Amino acid sequence: MTPLGDEWIVGRDHELALLSRLVDALTTGRSGALLMTGGPGAGKSALLEAAARMARRSGVRVLRCRGSEGESGLPFAGLHQLLRPFLDLAEGLPARQRAALLGVFGLDDGTPTVSDPLLTSLGALTLLSDVAEHGPLLLVIDDTHWLDLGTLDVLAFMARRLEGEPVALLLAARDTAVPAQLDRQVDRLTIEPLDPAAAGRLLDHQPRPPAGRARSRVLEQAAGVPLALVELARAVARDPAAAHEDALPLTDRLEAIFAADLPELPSATRELLLLAAAAESAELPVILSAVGDRATPDDWLPAERAGLVRVDADRVRFRHPLIRSAVYRAATYTERHTAHRALADVLVGDPDRRAWHHAAAASGVDEEAARELDDSAARAQRRGGYAAAATALERAARLSPDPTVRAGRLVRAATMAMYAGHPRWVGELSAQVATLTDEPALLAEASLRAGWALAVTTRFAGSLGFLLPVAEAAVDENPVLTLDALATATTPAYNSGAPEHREKILRIAERVPPQEDEIGRLWALAGCDPVRNRARALAMFARAWTDPLAEPGARPELDLPLARMVVLGGTAWVLDETAEAIRLLGAAMDHLRRSPSSGANATVAQALALALYESGSWTEARAALDEAYGLAAEGGLENVVVGAPVLRATLLALRGDTEEARAAVQRAVHGIDLPSCRSLQVRTHYALGAAALAEGDHAAAYDRFRAVYTRQPEPEPLHFHASDYYLADLVAAAVRTGRAEDARLVLDTTRRRLAEGETSARLTAIVHRADALLAEPDDAERHFTAALADPAGDRWPFERAQVRLDYAEWLRRRRRAVEARPLLAAALEVFERLGTRPWTDRTRAELRAAGVTPASPPAGSADSLAELTPQQLQIARLAAAGLTNREIGERIFLSPRTVGFHLYRIFPKLGITSRAQLRDALPEPGE
Repeated sequence: MTPLGDEWIVGRDHELALLSRLVDALTTGRSGALLMTGGPGAGKSALLEAAARMARRSGVRVLRCRGSEGESGLPFAGLHQLLRPFLDLAEGLPARQRAALLGVFGLDDGTPTVSDPLLTSLGALTLLSDVAEHGPLLLVIDDTHWLDLGTLDVLAFMARRLEGEPVALLLAARDTAVPAQLDRQVDRLTIEPLDPAAAGRLLDHQPRPPAGRARSRVLEQAAGVPLALVELARAVARDPAAAHEDALPLTDRLEAIFAADLPELPSATRELLLLAAAAESAELPVILSAVGDRATPDDWLPAERAGLVRVDADRVRFRHPLIRSAVYRAATYTERHTAHRALADVLVGDPDRRAWHHAAAASGVDEEAARELDDSAARAQRRGGYAAAATALERAARLSPDPTVRAGRLVRAATMAMYAGHPRWVGELSAQVATLTDEPALLAEASLRAGWALAVTTRFAGSLGFLLPVAEAAVDENPVLTLDALATATTPAYNSGAPEHREKILRIAERVPPQEDEIGRLWALAGCDPVRNRARALAMFARAWTDPLAEPGARPELDLPLARMVVLGGTAWVLDETAEAIRLLGAAMDHLRRSPSSGANATVAQALALALYESGSWTEARAALDEAYGLAAEGGLENVVVGAPVLRATLLALRGDTEEARAAVQRAVHGIDLPSCRSLQVRTHYALGAAALAEGDHAAAYDRFRAVYTRQPEPEPLHFHASDYYLADLVAAAVRTGRAEDARLVLDTTRRRLAEGETSARLTAIVHRADALLAEPDDAERHFTAALADPAGDRWPFERAQVRLDYAEWLRRRRRAVEARPLLAAALEVFERLGTRPWTDRTRAELRAAGVTPASPPAGSADSLAELTPQQLQIARLAAAGLTNREIGERIFLSPRTVGFHLYRIFPKLGITSRAQLRDALPEPGE
């Protein structure tokens, strides 16, 4: 038992020690974040209170916020609780951050602004950083599972960026409802039930502890839950027979216990409690206005004496959320509706809360209440609260008497949920539409939303089951819709790799007459068959991209050039126009970072990471992967949650960190049906094959590379696009393991298949490298020189360096060491820059065998930069370009203090002591 102030906490020594360390670290300027999870009544709130007392005793300022079930649909309600004491300091924020932050609270100057979720989050972080200049801060967040989604997004943003700030984040949530935004972002502490000994000690410290059989029954029913132990002991003291009642679900039982106190209270007190339970806002003036002359402030006293509420200044708080729930459930249907109507009547100046109370007071369907929620959704959308807008529209739909109107609101709710990046929610909303209407336009739009929701998971066949019927049905009547549906369908069809889906997309596309906007057809052609359709797609690509890049700050959902950038960037990538893909996808990400759609952000960030990886910009690729994974994990985008770690594992393998690479792959694909995700399956094989190759296990590498083609007499690629890029690696491993004939079968079949279309410079070089490795001695050299002939091959430096190494080895074995040396030197420069230790070591050995002593790695190479994270390298480059800490923070969404913290750690890693030395210590971007 641990004494804390005037309270005692039993059986939580381990948890209290962790909280003490968190506070102690905070007093020394170190940040931290911890999420406590447990069932109702586990003691999470008591531990939060204990941590707050520790912090205050240590001179740490405590800011508090509590989620509220009734306010979970109000955008940024929780954030307003947290920041309200310091909002006057927002005047000192940079102008864009100030406008974004105050705008979501409706506290701006009224100037129309575009919602900017990232600037809102950065404004909150910067404000807290400014407050922390005067002393460390502990943010204590209770009932996190009931926070609005906008607040959760801000908290997740801050949790990832607290390093260097004297700010700690301590949260509590029910274990069955941990918000997805925080699930992977914050360390978790599970609050388990008390063991029997601790449970007994807690009972012993109650005013009237139960004894005998009653004690055993309380211990049995409470099951170690502290709140249940306390409340059941109180119930048994009041009525000993209570211990012998039949077992009930724990929450119901506790709510019944709390409700047992209500009949003894005066009617005026019960009415006040019901209004407080219905309001959930804890604002005393609102509750007193709603009750009118039927009660006075003195009528709170019986509830306070019973331990149900605490009234402080202008706020009233229930001692536990279950008490609020018990009060609300104990009231009759009529009493609850009367309470909500009274609250709606007094909330004239707060149309959003008024709308929700009108909705709660509605009996059955009510179009007027639905319209109020619809208007609330529009206001939330303007403020960037897309999740709140979806919630309001979903509730409005349930209140709508007209089924077609209800269906329309559900479709709009699904669209808002899509912008908020919540695919499962989108799927649930879309599924309801078909039961309500036969309206073709609504059904088509619902299918598009449902298809999108599944496309960003790994359920590609399900996604195409929604999208392709819409595309086919609209060919004659609405060809624009058909191309839109085909464009959406092409991405899951690509990821699936199944030929029947791609063939159907191409058949439908051919039936669509020429349109003014052909962007959907372009992506369908390139994404479904980039070799056969290469010439046509390149011509369409050149015609399609005539617009300049969209201006920064343009609203994404209304910015047509942005949508074109995303599609054209994907098209450029699949056609091996890698530099153009990076330009387009990079520009698209600059815009999407200001968008609330984590779904779009994550998928575009992953595509950008693939292009950067292929271009040899591996540090930038890692940064894009980090961004993609964080966004996908928050939004539940399974395809990226799996794909990003697989690409990261590939980078680890190529750099020689093979064990971590294998572990990363295993974690990523656990529970995934890879045969239904052929693009992921092929990339997984390559990552594991690269790990084997890095260890010199050519037999294991061959098995992995061979698995990207079928074992048929005429081997087919497992994935129509991804497989062929690993053809030369397959051949190289085959030659070293005596499997040349099997590899020759794959190569000959692949060459014939590729001859049916037009290959890129990249794929042409890969085939020539494979030919050279399998060719007879007199024929090999022409293939090596052909593989290196096109200067465009330098756009894929790792692959070009592999050709040079293979060719140099071939030359040296033929006693042509002088000719091999420049090839080896060029390959070594690339391998050292990329940090591929196994290939670097092999190339250095070849140079020594060719009579050359390799120089030490140059300053600024991957070896000397290996300790920098992608974010630190980005900060270093921006600082080298002359930006201040505040300007850097604005650019990459960190506080100025965090930027300074990172620079403090960057300097010794680079062996420098000042900002002025950064330019000379860093390689050029992309090197």
